Amino acid sequence: MRCFATADPGVLAVVPVVAKQVLLCGYYGEHNLGDDALLEALLLQLPAGIVPLVTAHDQAEVHQRFAVRTCPRRQWKTVLRALNRCDALVLGGGSLLQDATSFRSLLYYAALILSAHLQGKPVLLWGQGLGPLRRRSSRWLVARLLPLARGISWRDAQSAALAAGWGTVAPVGSDPVWSLAPVAWQGAGGAIVVCWRSSPLLEDAGWRVLLDTLGALAGAADRPVLWLPFHRQQDRGLLAKLIGQGLVPPALVSRSQELVVECPEEAMAHFAHAGLVVAMRLHGLILAALSGAPCAALSYDPKVRVAAESIGCPCTDLEGMDSHSPPVAGLLQSWSAVLDSPPQAETIKTIRQAARVHRDLLHKQLA
Repeated sequence: MRCFATADPGVLAVVPVVAKQVLLCGYYGEHNLGDDALLEALLLQLPAGIVPLVTAHDQAEVHQRFAVRTCPRRQWKTVLRALNRCDALVLGGGSLLQDATSFRSLLYYAALILSAHLQGKPVLLWGQGLGPLRRRSSRWLVARLLPLARGISWRDAQSAALAAGWGTVAPVGSDPVWSLAPVAWQGAGGAIVVCWRSSPLLEDAGWRVLLDTLGALAGAADRPVLWLPFHRQQDRGLLAKLIGQGLVPPALVSRSQELVVECPEEAMAHFAHAGLVVAMRLHGLILAALSGAPCAALSYDPKVRVAAESIGCPCTDLEGMDSHSPPVAGLLQSWSAVLDSPPQAETIKTIRQAARVHRDLLHKQLA
C-alpha cells in the first residue's frame, strides 16, 4: 500500500498499488552457472514493485535458489499462458537471438516477442548478445524483430554494431554479470583452476597441446589443478573422459581434481583462492576476474576473446588448434606470465561501471 495526496492537502488517500508481473525469459534452470549468474544479476537490477516470473527448466532448483515463481521454459503453451498473465516480457542476458543452438530456438524467442507485441506489452532485450546468425532467414527475422522491442541494452559493441546496421540503435555496456559484487583475491601461490568444456574445435592434437601446457605449468610451479565444471551436464566428467582417452599426462593426473560447484558464489570462492584461472566459459572468465584472480582465456567464440581483451588477459583461439597448434612453449610462457598476477583493479572497476546501462534500462521502462 502507498499513500498519495488528494485534492485536499490535509487528507491522504491510501490507494492500493498493483505490482507489475514481468516474465523473465532466458536459458535458466539448465544447470549452467553462467546463466545462474545472469539471472542473479537480473533479479538484483529489477525495480521495486516488480514481481518476476521466471522461465526455467529445473523449476525446483531455480525456485529454491532465488525464491521466485517459475514456469516450465520448454513447454511453449505454458510459457505463452504465463506471458498472457504478465505485464511485460524481458529477454534476460546471454545470446538468445541466435541460430547456433538451432533455428527452432530462435523461433521460440521470436514467437514470444511477437506475442507480447501483439498484446501491447513492453518487450525488453536486457544485456543481450546478438548472434551468431548463420542463416539468411535468421538475419531477416531478427532485423524485423528488433524494432518491436521497447528497450534494448547490448552486452558488447559487436552486437550493437550489427543491430545498428539494421537501423536499431541502443546503448551498449559490458556483460550484466559484471554487475555482481566482486570479492577479494587471496590466491597468491594457489591452485590452477580450469573452466573447460568439450568443443568441436578441439580434437586430440589440440587437447594434447592444452594438457601438456597445463601439466608443465602445474609441475614447474608445484600447484594442484582444480577442474571446475560450469555446466553440470556438459562439463562434469571432462577430466575423467580425457584421462580415459589417454590424453592427460600422468603427472597432471596426479595433480588434478574435479570440483562439485552448485552456484556462482561457490565458483567465486574457488577463484578467489586461485593462482590462475584458465577459462573457456565466458562467465567463468568474468566471475574469475570479479574474484580478482589472474586469468587466461581459451576462445571458442568471439565473445570470449572480447571479454579477455577487456580484462587484459592472454587469450588463445581454439579454432584451428588441431591443424595449427601453438607450440607448448609459447602457450606455457603466456600462462606463466600471468600466474599470481591479478588483473588491474581499475580495469575491473571500469568494466563494472559499464554494466550499469542494463539496470538503467529496467528502471526506465519498468519502474
